[in-house]
Amino acid sequence: MRVTLSDTARQYIALFEDVTGATARDCLVHDADGGDTEENEKRVTFLVAAGEMGQAIGPGGRRVQEVEEKLGRTVTLVEDADTPEAFVANALAPAVVNHVTVSEQNDRVAYVEVDAEDRGVAIGVDGRNIRIARQLAQRHWDLDDIQLT
Repeated sequence: MRVTLSDTARQYIALFEDVTGATARDCLVHDADGGDTEENEKRVTFLVAAGEMGQAIGPGGRRVQEVEEKLGRTVTLVEDADTPEAFVANALAPAVVNHVTVSEQNDRVAYVEVDAEDRGVAIGVDGRNIRIARQLAQRHWDLDDIQLT
């Protein structure tokens, strides 16, 4: 699936890769993230190449903090994966995901079994985490939805 990036997203990826040395496969700029709060308008999510999360974060989180300072935004990182199931689990981290099943009956839907105490973490404030996971899953794995079970 081909992902189209805005000019802003391409600029953010270039800065992210320069600062961290890690590869960013996608960038979501949350200017209209489903809410009008200033917090939603100051977020960006990077999809980091599989195996490069530690490099992106840096010792003590210094690299990702430097990216946040340079962008003036809160940065969220999601690690890429080789399967849609692993991808969805990564996108919902730090929630504990026990199992992911992708159904292709009518639509492509990922059904995710999450520990009860982590359900709120998977959903996030105002549904932010699940919304980001759904958007990335659609862009990279052509999944129509993610449902928590």
